[in-house]
Amino acid sequence: MTWTPLGLSIWVASCACFLAIIVGTAIAWVLVKTRIRFKWLLEGVTMLGLVLPPTVMGYYVLTFLGRQGLGPLVEKVFGFSIVFAWPGAVVASTIAALPLVMQLVRNSLANVSQDFEDAARVDGCSNWQLFWQINLRIAWRGVVAGGLLGFLRAMGEFGITLMVAGNIPGRTQTMSMALYDAVQANALTRANQMVILLTMVTFAGLFIALRLSGGEVRTA
Repeated sequence: MTWTPLGLSIWVASCACFLAIIVGTAIAWVLVKTRIRFKWLLEGVTMLGLVLPPTVMGYYVLTFLGRQGLGPLVEKVFGFSIVFAWPGAVVASTIAALPLVMQLVRNSLANVSQDFEDAARVDGCSNWQLFWQINLRIAWRGVVAGGLLGFLRAMGEFGITLMVAGNIPGRTQTMSMALYDAVQANALTRANQMVILLTMVTFAGLFIALRLSGGEVRTA
């Protein structure tokens, strides 16, 4: 299948947003609502995508999912390759988006009143029911805002994606990579069009995320 840069960017960002919301919400709940040991380790691993240089993180992912890692097993079981294909771009974008999603959901879950949870437990709610019927219902704005920020981060991802998925026109070339190629080719008109489009999408998504989060988006 041949992708346009815009179409691939939207598809990759949507998949990455979905995965980051699921994984990020689960991690946030563990960090806020449980007393397991070594929480700092779980949080640290999650935050690596935010603090490590993209080339370093991309190298780790490429090594882990490439031919010398789990790549052959994944291809045998699922029938597709991750590296140098669009699934690799999804993995890269998810890693980049996950810290933002996790931190925002974590802040929202931390603001859920303990009194509500205690009352629900008295009424016989299990931990699963408590999560779905209390925590998510109260913290849903933070989850949606985190998902939007994750989508925007995935839309603009470049370094990790370049290492893991490459820059193959029609297959793995996202808007960010197409913009880079346009600048390198001195195609400034095309570059300006992509810059304006990405900026408009980013501002619109950021505005909605800020409104949902009460005007304050925290990443720490």
